[in-house]
Amino acid sequence: MEPAATQKDRRAREILDAVVIRFAGDSGDGMQLTGNQFTQSTALMGNDLATFPDFPAEIRAPAGTTYGVSGFQVHFAAHDVRTPGDTPDALVAMNPAALKVHLPDLRQGGLLLLNVGAFTTTNLNKAGYETDPLEDPQLDAYRVLRIDINKLTAAAVKDFGLSAKQAARCKNMWTLGLVFWLYDRNCETTFEFLSQKFRSQPVIAEANIAAVKAGHAFGETAEMPSGIGAYQVPPADLPPGTYRNIQGNDATAWGIVAGARLAGLPVVYGSYPITPASSLLHALAKLKHFDVTTFQAEDEIAACCAAIGASFGGALGVTATSGPGLALKGEALGLAIATELPLVVIDVQRGGPSTGLPTKTEQSDLMMAIWGRNGDAPMPVLAARTPSDCFDVAIEAVRIATRYMTPVMLLTDGYLANGSEPWKLPEVDQLEPFPVRFREDPEGYHPFLRDEKTLARPWVRPGTDGMAHRIGGLEKHHDSGNISYDPSNHLKMSQIRAERVARIANDLPLQKIEVGEEEGTLLVVSWGSTYGAVRQAVRVLAGEGCSIGHTHLRYLNPLPQGLGELLGRFERVIVPEKNQGQLVHHLRAQFSIELESYARPTGAPFRIVELETVFRSRLEPS
Repeated sequence: MEPAATQKDRRAREILDAVVIRFAGDSGDGMQLTGNQFTQSTALMGNDLATFPDFPAEIRAPAGTTYGVSGFQVHFAAHDVRTPGDTPDALVAMNPAALKVHLPDLRQGGLLLLNVGAFTTTNLNKAGYETDPLEDPQLDAYRVLRIDINKLTAAAVKDFGLSAKQAARCKNMWTLGLVFWLYDRNCETTFEFLSQKFRSQPVIAEANIAAVKAGHAFGETAEMPSGIGAYQVPPADLPPGTYRNIQGNDATAWGIVAGARLAGLPVVYGSYPITPASSLLHALAKLKHFDVTTFQAEDEIAACCAAIGASFGGALGVTATSGPGLALKGEALGLAIATELPLVVIDVQRGGPSTGLPTKTEQSDLMMAIWGRNGDAPMPVLAARTPSDCFDVAIEAVRIATRYMTPVMLLTDGYLANGSEPWKLPEVDQLEPFPVRFREDPEGYHPFLRDEKTLARPWVRPGTDGMAHRIGGLEKHHDSGNISYDPSNHLKMSQIRAERVARIANDLPLQKIEVGEEEGTLLVVSWGSTYGAVRQAVRVLAGEGCSIGHTHLRYLNPLPQGLGELLGRFERVIVPEKNQGQLVHHLRAQFSIELESYARPTGAPFRIVELETVFRSRLEPS
């Protein structure tokens, strides 16, 4: 008998251009795993895609409550995809709490798959329902598929001798099998995943595989309600090459390793666990064969200082954190600036202040990244725009850090770190090396000699014959490296440190328009993870003939050349941000021009339709 995934469908499939699916359930229902498996299968089938995992901050919120709802959204299409989608076309709700939290987002007429087996009186009460939502007339606005997934899963795995609790844990795989059938996905990658994941528990593996097959078979054989059919999304027309699905934190980790190889350096990664940066440590720990050393320190300060020590020793020091951890690293970052050592600092931003929203995305660390240290302590700041772009920006951070002998801040956020998209593997031999040259000639040496172009000081490995030297947090004399409290010397050193960062702008590409008009009525300026939604909104309006353009900033300090001139070519400039307008303040200080802010620190990404509405209002006559 053929595997369920390859059997011929009995009914014709409706061809769709794009689909947005959201899986939602209790945090113990395996929604992240379900979404990831659907994503992997979709990527292998050639669709372009973008994902948005959304999980609770609590390690384990009370089961069945709205606080414990975990979601995973995937947007896949036969064309270029830039965002995880605005509103779901299909919602899988595994319990009442998931329905309550996510039903408001489902588009009218969308597909609603309900696990009615979980709609017990106890679960309804936990979710805060006073009446049974299954009887609510509001569900008439959707195409509803009501299935007792709990019961059907138990039947599918009854021959494997599992406990009731173990059997219940297979319900996400039964659901995945059904959704695989609905959207014509292949099950084989999930079978391989389950066999590998549970290789030490083969009975559990076989039970979950049986659940996937049973869900798929249900789709093939059941009589579906009116309006619910079988669907197919053809492959996207992507440039030829080898692709893999990649999450932002993995791309960042690989970019750090690639950058270190291009520089000819080993990597020492000092880390302290914090959401959502923790998986960087997990990713880099698997790359020891690329001369990567990972070190989990006792706190954020120690992690950063260990990375600085590694750079002093001649390695590429790297550290990462999120939000509150960046505040703790502040003193150590000042030390890296004073010693003028290369260091890559990754800040995976999350909602704040304080502990704030640990699992929600935000862009609120920009000012802290640029200015958040005692004294005049300038630091280059870069930001990635998509999960796969994290790879390229990480390489760029290594290049700048080693060329200019400075710590560099790389900003991502929770949306990028946990989101994923297809990534075309780069041709490694086409990546341009930037090998580090350590000074080994002691003639005329002192620690703060300067390269005439970059103002970088020489990098010397400790133990190099005749080149013993001292660096540290106390101010040094510019012409000897000795400790100095002379006012004029401190002024000179402060100016040099600022000028060294400013000169990086000479090494950056000119700022350009991403999409839309080169000049006209409205310019939209974005940075970080707002890129996809902004680009799509501008593209829609430009396609309607509106006088609008979009430029996106990768380099935030120093700002790239040509930006001021570009801003001046438009009558109005608006900056959408997931904060209270931090980039607007930065640009106003640099260019002394009027800018409009659209600031929304909600913990969730922008929606395209929201931005379309905002931009359209700015294009209309006052």
